[in-house]
Amino acid sequence: MMTNREKLLAVLKGEPVDRIPIWLLFPYHRVDYYVDVRQHPGYRRVFEASKKSAVMLNRRNFRVPPFTDDVSYVETAEKEGGARVRRHRWRYGSLELASSERNENGRASFKKLLDSDEDLEILVQFPVLTNRKSIHEILDAYLPRYLEEKREFPEECGAMMLDLGEPIGFLYHNSNLEEYSIWSLTHNDLVKKILDRFMEQKLIIYQYCLERDLADVYFMVGSELASPPLVSPETFQEWIVPYARELVELVHSYGKHVIMHYHGQIKEILPYFLEMGADALHTIEAPPVGNCTLTEAFSIVQDKIVLIGNIQYDCFRSYTPREMDRAVLEVVEEVRGKRFILSPTAGPYDENVSDRLIENYLQFLRSGWEYGAV
Repeated sequence: MMTNREKLLAVLKGEPVDRIPIWLLFPYHRVDYYVDVRQHPGYRRVFEASKKSAVMLNRRNFRVPPFTDDVSYVETAEKEGGARVRRHRWRYGSLELASSERNENGRASFKKLLDSDEDLEILVQFPVLTNRKSIHEILDAYLPRYLEEKREFPEECGAMMLDLGEPIGFLYHNSNLEEYSIWSLTHNDLVKKILDRFMEQKLIIYQYCLERDLADVYFMVGSELASPPLVSPETFQEWIVPYARELVELVHSYGKHVIMHYHGQIKEILPYFLEMGADALHTIEAPPVGNCTLTEAFSIVQDKIVLIGNIQYDCFRSYTPREMDRAVLEVVEEVRGKRFILSPTAGPYDENVSDRLIENYLQFLRSGWEYGAV
């Protein structure tokens, strides 16, 4: 019988497996955006059960500042009349970008860092941190803790997985998205200049990790940040595809693997994922949440990409265990003979878990194991 690690690496390489791998998206060590499943009293039962039947990808992050030390950052909190206002300011010489959160009478309003054409024109003048020595020093500070986590991680369960970001990340997360959509039409060349600078930083970070053999798998989430209907397929092809393709090629040059993540309306742009060259894609969502069934997706990607999915996270909260069993069987039958990893569409972000959700996780594992024999 193959270990979970052996199943994971085999399916990513296009080699035979004895069972369809199962992935719950549970990391082994704590991350900010998920519940600590090893310690949480509700999830612990699922975590322990998953050791036998599910792949673990221990998702970790390294945070490198976007700008050089010439750019100062200040966070303030103050009262203005009856409102509490928290501001974040980035300053470079006489140039300033600021975001704010205003809370008044129980209502919150926000101003994004990039809220106008002028803000975008200021951003392009900020010096992005691309000094290799400085970036290495920042990453060196993460290394002892990371290597300790790597030693603690039970390798037979799966693999270390690094989520290092993509060039689009800073722009998307700091932009007024209405303006962001318009910039794809009015300021496309300016955005690409910004992306090119952030790409310089990303290449240094990825290469640092690859040269030190820090992980077997790299997780890329940028594709859903500039895609239809927010921007056009043509913009996706310009803001996402070339950068992702170069990063994937770099990862592959060291013999490592890439899983891409995408939520939403994927059918129209799915061929671009072949062009980007990732080993696997999470997740394909059928209507009404998405617009593409697994059958439709496999008709496009053939056997060139592992598809990962595809039970909606809300189903874990609402189904009976019998309904979960039937849903898993239907998915497994739909993908039989294809390169596939069975998973939920989202990770464990609920702190207040119900008995129903936990029972459905356990049923998902049992059913995936029972029906997934190849």
